[in-house]
Amino acid sequence: MPATAPSPFTAAHTRYVKTLYRRLLNNELDWCVRRDIWRGRALAIRAEFERNRDVHDPRALAEIFAKAEAHLASRKHPDPYRPPEAPDGTKWERNLPPPLGPYFDHEAYNAAH
Repeated sequence: MPATAPSPFTAAHTRYVKTLYRRLLNNELDWCVRRDIWRGRALAIRAEFERNRDVHDPRALAEIFAKAEAHLASRKHPDPYRPPEAPDGTKWERNLPPPLGPYFDHEAYNAAH
């Protein structure tokens, strides 16, 4: 992510806040796989975002973002969850299904000879 947060009230600012929120949720899900426990943590993250929703001072926003990024960096999971079929997953390219088409067109070869 960028070293500095974009100026407030722009599309880039909105995108930055959304990605920060999503990264925080995904990081909490890496630490706690059970959805019933994770849901409480997700609600706490949402409450924190809602608490800072009406902050309009750019300096205060920059401080809030720096604190959130530092919190995220300090709690980053060393081995984040990857879906098994994802490119970094444990089943990536394992036991690929065979191609559906023929390897060699025998009918065309037999007709030509």
